[in-house]
Amino acid sequence: MASKGTVKAAANFKASADAEVLHKAMKGIGTDEDAILQLVCARSNAQRQEIKATYKTLFGKDLIDDLKGELGGKFETLIVALMTPPTAYDVVSLRNAIKGAGTDEKVLVEILASRTPQQVKDIIAAYRKEYDADLEEDICGDTSGHFKRLLVILLQANRQTGVQEGDIENDAQVLFKAGEQKFGTDEQTFVTLLGNRSAQHLRKVFDAYMKLSGYEIEESIKRETSGSLKDLLLAVVKCARSVPAYFAETLYNAMKGAGTDDDTLIRVMVTRGEVDMLDIRAEFRKLFARSLFSMIKGDTGGDYRKALLLLCGGDDA
Repeated sequence: MASKGTVKAAANFKASADAEVLHKAMKGIGTDEDAILQLVCARSNAQRQEIKATYKTLFGKDLIDDLKGELGGKFETLIVALMTPPTAYDVVSLRNAIKGAGTDEKVLVEILASRTPQQVKDIIAAYRKEYDADLEEDICGDTSGHFKRLLVILLQANRQTGVQEGDIENDAQVLFKAGEQKFGTDEQTFVTLLGNRSAQHLRKVFDAYMKLSGYEIEESIKRETSGSLKDLLLAVVKCARSVPAYFAETLYNAMKGAGTDDDTLIRVMVTRGEVDMLDIRAEFRKLFARSLFSMIKGDTGGDYRKALLLLCGGDDA
């Protein structure tokens, strides 16, 4: 299967040569940021892990520590994120979201709604290993209500597979009765159904729901729920429809209007570069009638912008 990513493994890769380039870029007075970003953005994550190990072998120093000592600001955050293995990056993102001042619900929503069941299982195992703690317990201690319940369902990583043809109509009816037809919404029904059915099955349920109610399911969720629960339900629905479209919208929201949500911009560009960035770019163009490249270019600056544009990988003008 052809990769839908923009970041690919370099051919003729030599970890020792790359480690030398990075060492030289940070040696002496001043730092060659350009050399660092050109190299890091042109290697796969697996290759970056080899470079990290080789760097320590050659120089007796930790590459991440050196990068942190030489770089600063958003550019540093981006490069360090790129140097982190994908599962470990999700783990540290979730940990910071829970353990920081106040809970960053946005990060919980984005990661748990968009990752595959296997990725969620890997995240839970790595979280336990890294922090000697239970991710589910930590999330439960920090959230409440139906928002918490849906996060717990997603953490079970137990979604059904395939389409249950016989259940499509009934599922649509159940959602309609729980929402639009009821005074006061039965959130539990939404949570259980959207948390457990497969993406293929849900897409058919959404079509049936539209026929039945005259509304897209998203419209009903926006009307019937609020706050973090609304955000999570919408993310789950959008990811069932199309993960790349969900991330295209996430990126757009991070950059539109005054100010940029750099944390989200970095997280999405880093985590999707080897997965589906080409699809995200195509969806972005379709949804917002402009290229992701042009929006990043207009919203960022300096080495930070240069690196992000390399990860984006091209303009769809």
